Amino acid sequence: MKAKYLITGALAALMLSGAAQAHRQWMLPSSTTLSGNDSWVTVDAAVSNDLFYFEHVAMPTDSIVVTEPDGATGRIENAAKGRYRSTFDVHLTKPGTYRIASVTTGVMGSYMLNGKQERLPRGTTRDKLASIIPAGATDVQTADMASRNEIFVTLGAPTTTLFTPTGTGIELAPVTHPNDLVAGEAATFQFLLDGKPAAGLKVTVIPGGIRYRDALGQIDLVADQDGKVAVTWPNPGPYWLNASLGGGREGGGEGRPAAGPLPRRASYVTTLEVLAP
Repeated sequence: MKAKYLITGALAALMLSGAAQAHRQWMLPSSTTLSGNDSWVTVDAAVSNDLFYFEHVAMPTDSIVVTEPDGATGRIENAAKGRYRSTFDVHLTKPGTYRIASVTTGVMGSYMLNGKQERLPRGTTRDKLASIIPAGATDVQTADMASRNEIFVTLGAPTTTLFTPTGTGIELAPVTHPNDLVAGEAATFQFLLDGKPAAGLKVTVIPGGIRYRDALGQIDLVADQDGKVAVTWPNPGPYWLNASLGGGREGGGEGRPAAGPLPRRASYVTTLEVLAP
């Protein structure tokens, strides 16, 4: 019997170890709902194994954009980058919901040159392709990519004006406001891909604090034909939500082209705060 328990424990440890290998990018605000007409929120930003702990690398802040409730562009203040995390402040002076986001778009791909497969450098955009791909290149394959990491903070009553989709990548079009989440209650979110309902999109929700529990607590969801998912929050606290599509290139490798067209690649990340009932 003792041996059985030892084996079970070892298997559980291996499963947790494997789950922890994925580095997750996140932003965590000091609060998501505030009162009054003049408040501040401090945001931690990092890439880590354990959610909301600092043990891998700091997340860059130079691409973070603040959108105020009326659509105006705000700014981050007091930004600082340490070894394991970045931190910055956002001054809230208008009532409503703010978006704090890091959004990147570009082109990934590869081509053959002199019998060797070369990959496009990071940061390549469509307008730069002609200058980046050399003369004589063959088997050119490209695909658009877009990543969005965003959080929402509300001063006073929640508003929805900033949820108008841009039509690029995976975007959240919430049915339930992301700053109105309560443990034990169901929330419904709609996801769009390039402006259209992302039917079949796989969505992962993981509660914070995984360092101090045996089970990951991961919730796996699949969007319906309207791009919607529903989740009932088991407990209060911060949750990391991720949706993505297009893993890597099919086939490929040194000296040979990828097999078939490159898949569209997009990812979405947000941190949600669930309050106690």
